[in-house]
Amino acid sequence: MPTVEREILGLDVGDSEDEVFWKGFMTSLKQRGLAGVRLVISDQHAGLVKALRRCFHGTGHQRCRVHFARNLLAHVPKAQADYVAAAFRAIFAHATREEVEAAWEKTREEFAARFPKLGPLMDQTKAEVLAFTAFPRAHWRKIWSTNPLERVNKEIKRRSRVVGIFPNSAAVIRLVGAILIDMHDEWIAGDRRYLSEGSMAKLYDLSDNGGTAAIESGE
Repeated sequence: MPTVEREILGLDVGDSEDEVFWKGFMTSLKQRGLAGVRLVISDQHAGLVKALRRCFHGTGHQRCRVHFARNLLAHVPKAQADYVAAAFRAIFAHATREEVEAAWEKTREEFAARFPKLGPLMDQTKAEVLAFTAFPRAHWRKIWSTNPLERVNKEIKRRSRVVGIFPNSAAVIRLVGAILIDMHDEWIAGDRRYLSEGSMAKLYDLSDNGGTAAIESGE
């Protein structure tokens, strides 16, 4: 069983809420040979999610737990934000799928009793936010949020801040592309693997995604 490295598969510039942009980008990846996708991890930009449903029908979808926590906090008085954030994080401290799901339901009841809007919100999003639990425990921290991508974005922002304003999209792609090529080469050349051989063996022992929130067709 091969180990798994991180790779940069593509780069483009567009409106994060534009479904047409995202559909074109994802289609280009598939045309270049991207296949066998088991899980897509993203935030909940409307255009992005709609494009995922069209381009990756049936693939598991993990909604970033960090972004979802922010969604919860938007419905909570500021004085209660620390309590809600801590209680929500505690859900993910459990070691098995069953324990995580039980903790989600318990926390959902506690939240709903104090903040009525949170109950329905957690009901609607449970499958997507907990999609990671259908995969090996060793993978969870790598797949339950977009944090690994956010670290990439942070480096892009740091390196591009000195430019200020770009004259056009091509200029953005030239600079950001060079940054991403450096990252890609560093990942591929490094000794450290993103997912281990042992954990990948467990992944391929799974016959399907079980209860993973699958991306349904948007047609």
